[in-house]
Amino acid sequence: MPPTALAGILKTLSTALRDVPEDIADPIVEFTAQGLGKHPAKHLRRSLVAVDLSFCKSYLVEEIRDEARAEARVEAEARRAAEDVLAVLAERGIDVPEDARERITGCDDPQTLSLWLRRAVTAPKVEETFE
Repeated sequence: MPPTALAGILKTLSTALRDVPEDIADPIVEFTAQGLGKHPAKHLRRSLVAVDLSFCKSYLVEEIRDEARAEARVEAEARRAAEDVLAVLAERGIDVPEDARERITGCDDPQTLSLWLRRAVTAPKVEETFE
């Protein structure tokens, strides 16, 4: 099933469950979340969190929300680190070709980006930031 179709189904399910008593809605949400947890495309679990499930208070829904928040923090940290690398290179007047910019902004590993940041402080060329 395409991710967009699944996201649409989840949104419809969320809307339908809004007016259902919590003791009925919670097991449905948990069952759905467990099923999505086994799906090969991990990001589809985030679709369940993205829809409005604020009315659900079950432990599994909270666990999914916590996991999504943690992933979002890691992504934000990587995005900030990539911006820092680019800012140092720009401040030093080092040209950053598009392929290097994409490599930096596409990196999602905070440790690698931290290493690149330290190298960007002294590297005479952007390529040496990656060595």
